[in-house]
Amino acid sequence: HVDGQGTALVTEQVLLNPNRNPDRSREEVERQLMACLGVDKVLWLGDGVFEDETGGHIDNLACLAKAGVVLLTWTDDRRDPQYAVSLDALERLAAARDARGRRIEVVKLPMPGPLRYSPDETRGVQVREGVRARLAGMRLAASYVNFYIANGAIIMPFFDPRTDKAAASKLKRVFPGRKVVGVPAREILLGGGNIHCITQQVPR
Repeated sequence: HVDGQGTALVTEQVLLNPNRNPDRSREEVERQLMACLGVDKVLWLGDGVFEDETGGHIDNLACLAKAGVVLLTWTDDRRDPQYAVSLDALERLAAARDARGRRIEVVKLPMPGPLRYSPDETRGVQVREGVRARLAGMRLAASYVNFYIANGAIIMPFFDPRTDKAAASKLKRVFPGRKVVGVPAREILLGGGNIHCITQQVPR
């Protein structure tokens, strides 16, 4: 994610993983990001969302909503494995400055669920080499951060009636000039990722 003012937001789990950049150091990856994205500052978070089969993509964990403001997947349940991941991200962001020297304001988006595959959703799913098995009871990496910013609107995933409205309300406060539209997104989640993962904005 970038803020349009020189800052990029990434995860170490993705960019420092040997399966992606086996021969590059953190410094080399950072230089490449700056050259390709035209940014001056890279904010490094650690792991992505717990059990995320993408290997920790940033768009499931956190988003630069605008300059100086980051939306972060959050749970208050200290027993949930996601708590430690989100807390680490929060602490890193609290200590960081963006490309223009600003402190980062963090807005916590509640995590739905946890959600899990049902027996019906896994029945008949074929597993092939290199693809994660889908078994009943396995946890889904659901995140409201995986939304899409469109012209005049935010298209967000709806997963869980217990948390959908609270997440939508927070997004409305962060994006006051846009209409927040929620769409049922469990079917996308079953295949991995969500709305942001299957879309791509086109710069003006």
